[in-house]
This record gives sequence, structure tokens and C-alpha cells, in this order.
Amino acid sequence: MNLDACHYIGYTSKVHGKQGELIVKLDVDFLEEIQKLELVLIQMNKTDNSLIPFFISKSNFQNDGTLRIKLEDIDDIASAKNISGKSIYISKTGLPTKQGNEFYHHEVINFTVIDANYGDIGEISHINNQTKQAIFEVINPDDKEILIPAVDHIITLIDRKNKTITVNTPDGLIDLYLE
Repeated sequence: MNLDACHYIGYTSKVHGKQGELIVKLDVDFLEEIQKLELVLIQMNKTDNSLIPFFISKSNFQNDGTLRIKLEDIDDIASAKNISGKSIYISKTGLPTKQGNEFYHHEVINFTVIDANYGDIGEISHINNQTKQAIFEVINPDDKEILIPAVDHIITLIDRKNKTITVNTPDGLIDLYLE
């Protein structure tokens, strides 16, 4: 399966026990659904965007917020070590549906951003996750990039039907990019 059709959920951090179980550090907020997963996709090679499917035979949450999983056909420490430190994904079609102003980053790419004061300011081209808070990278009609924090108090409405996000940015933020 292709990486673009998948959603990152975390990574295998270490082997647990002699039966080949793995500890998974999760990077999601839909934990109930994660524990019900029957299949995960693992990126075995970071230079290759292909993913290998693995069936889950057992999973349990640990006290530290991690998930301990047992994958089918991984029955010993050596086999589990080959999978340790790898990124784990699920198919985007298997994601729980978000409602209201909650969203997955991949679903709002190309949405039009409407500011309360400036109106239509452009389309989201990318969401930068490399900072402490996610940032919408918006390209306006004049090909200028506008950076807007993707935070709850700025986002006032997500309209999935019309593919728009309405924001109320702090005074002067948009002006920084349009001058």
C-alpha cells in the first residue's frame, strides 16, 4: 500500500518479552479505535514509501500510554527486533470520522481559508507539523504564502461540504504577509 493513502499512528519503540510482542508509541487521539485494529501497515525502509501489512493477534494498553501488540507470524525476539523502530500506519479509509472543527491534517489540504476580516485569503497547500503547534501554509491568489496557526481559538468553522475553513486571525497577522 502507498504511504499517501495512509495515516501515521506511531512507531514500534521496543520488543517486549520473548514471544515477539512490540511496544508501540502512539501519536493519535482515537485510542479506542486503535485497540480494535486488526491490521497495521509498517514502513520497513524509510527510503521506500511502500508499506507491509501485518495482522494484529492481540493488543493491550500499558500504564504509560503505550500499546503492546502481538503481530501474527512474529513469534520471537529476533523477528520482533526487525520491526522495532519502524513507523506504523493505518489506511485513511479506516480512520474514525471527525466532526465539527476537529480534522485530520490530510483532509483539509486544498480547503479555502476564509478570514473573518479579509475574506478568502487562499488555499491550504500544506500543514507544517514540525513546530510545537501545527501551521496552515496558505497560498493566496497572488502566490504569496501566509502562515496561520492551526489552533482551536483561531479556527471558527470547518465546512467539509464547501471545503472551507473560517478563521479569526489575530490583528496584524495577515498584514505581515500581504505587505
